[in-house]
Amino acid sequence: MKYILSIDGGSQSTKATIFDPEGRIIASASEPLKPYDLPGPGLVEHPGDDLWDSLVIACKKLMDRFEGDPADIVAMGLCSIRFDRVLMKEDGTLAQPALSWMDIRVSRPYVHDNPAVRYVASTNGYLTARLTGQFNDSAASYQGMWPIDTDAWQWFEDPETFKYYNIPREMLCDLKMPGEVVGRLTAEAAALLGLPEGLPVVATGNDKAVEALGTGALSEGSGLISLGTYVCGMVHGDRNPKDTVNYWVNFASMPHKYIYESTGIRKGMGHISWFRDLLGEEALNKAKERGISPEDYLAGLAEKVPAGSEGLMVVPEWLAPADRQFKKGMFIGFDNRHGAGHMYRAIMEALAMTMKIQMDALCEELDIRLEQITVSGGGSNSNLFMQIFADVFGIPSARNEVNGAAAVGAAICAAVAEGIYPTFEAAAAKMVRQRDVFAPNRDNHEKYRKIINGIYKDLTRYTDPMLEKAYEVFSNL
Repeated sequence: MKYILSIDGGSQSTKATIFDPEGRIIASASEPLKPYDLPGPGLVEHPGDDLWDSLVIACKKLMDRFEGDPADIVAMGLCSIRFDRVLMKEDGTLAQPALSWMDIRVSRPYVHDNPAVRYVASTNGYLTARLTGQFNDSAASYQGMWPIDTDAWQWFEDPETFKYYNIPREMLCDLKMPGEVVGRLTAEAAALLGLPEGLPVVATGNDKAVEALGTGALSEGSGLISLGTYVCGMVHGDRNPKDTVNYWVNFASMPHKYIYESTGIRKGMGHISWFRDLLGEEALNKAKERGISPEDYLAGLAEKVPAGSEGLMVVPEWLAPADRQFKKGMFIGFDNRHGAGHMYRAIMEALAMTMKIQMDALCEELDIRLEQITVSGGGSNSNLFMQIFADVFGIPSARNEVNGAAAVGAAICAAVAEGIYPTFEAAAAKMVRQRDVFAPNRDNHEKYRKIINGIYKDLTRYTDPMLEKAYEVFSNL
């Protein structure tokens, strides 16, 4: 039996999973990341060496649970958080804490103000260096403020481009394609993780691209809604269009393929956890009495609320963009009918309706029509949330057997690298399986259509001017 090890490094935790060649989970483990450090306004850092430490702990847990022979693990697919910036010393260890994708510095050219920095990389590049001792990385790891040619999947060569980004070529990793080996486990790393020395480490891509591959949403008419710390919608494509308006072009986790990604929702599923935590002991105690999770308890309340939450709406802006700090989230439309169930459902509806608006704009610009959406991430475990997505979009919403799709996508890349499957498409066809599909309720879809077209899609046009004025007032208090 051959096994594939998958590393899925997310914003909340690092997950390590062993799959068989059919994409079935043999063993899994995870380790939560620590809360971010916030050393100053707009600065968001990973504390200590949390990216590496969580990977080590997750792998140790995994190997304690794995009952097979470690020698039968043939490759590791490595996937971690996109848009982070990691600054390394000569030996590949951290020169300073890794910068989160939410840190304002990652949206600006690099500033070389720390003489200990020898390499500047993505999280994938950093973890590859720690695992293999090689400064290689997937080209598909890089989007944002990096001197990368998105047509050629290589670093630009002209000096002016490097001058703008302020990262010399010698400080960057060498680029590989998804599905290529970027190095092999060193003896030191192997001993630390409990894995075979020399195990191939395989390039994947940025986490959203790897997630898209892992859902199997590769065909025309198939879209993905990714429920994570950042919620967004995606479709696959073959071209690299420029000057797009309603979407941006990301590398896919397949060579010379692309992801067309909608505008998303910052903080994403954090809106759900915020409300859960806001209720605190009350929700915890009532859930414990019923032997269920707090989320299931709140979903039970929300299921009794009709579509539209009886007029309660949410603007899901709990985390403002760096260039529009005045943006804030809000609930609008309270009256005496509304309780916790209304609020919980209204948050879910806001996430779904916002994504419907963004995906409609993407599809119109691309001149495509979606026939089904796949929803991935922990939120897809909620039957209510899945039904809301189906009702809002008016098309079936599907979830897969493994909703941690980035783990599956990383395993697909490793399976291709090892020749288990000849192509990414062949691997996805074998390794991705649908669990169930939710058909839209036509009456509810019509209600959501009226809400979106009648008020919701224009809501921030009215609220943003007020928030901008409020920001000026409160900033000067």
